[in-house]
Amino acid sequence: MAIPRSKLTSQGQISVPAEVRRRLGLVPGSVIEWIDADGKVVVRAAGRFTSEDIHGAIFPAGAPKKVSADQMKASIRKLVRKRHARGRY
Repeated sequence: MAIPRSKLTSQGQISVPAEVRRRLGLVPGSVIEWIDADGKVVVRAAGRFTSEDIHGAIFPAGAPKKVSADQMKASIRKLVRKRHARGRY
């Protein structure tokens, strides 16, 4: 298997090779992270939800302090559906 390559433009932009996009599950609008790992640069798909997003879904303002596992799962499902909802025109 050949190593995928990209060329840097004069504006500092690159194209992510199709093979890499498929492996990382990248689509238009995806965010990628560049991580320095002991002298090597690692590129990975950024997480879709921050810990603050998850916390807000599980513990909305005014919610009771104790939350069951089922309530947590339902809150997370609701957040994911809302985030990925497509408008119908």
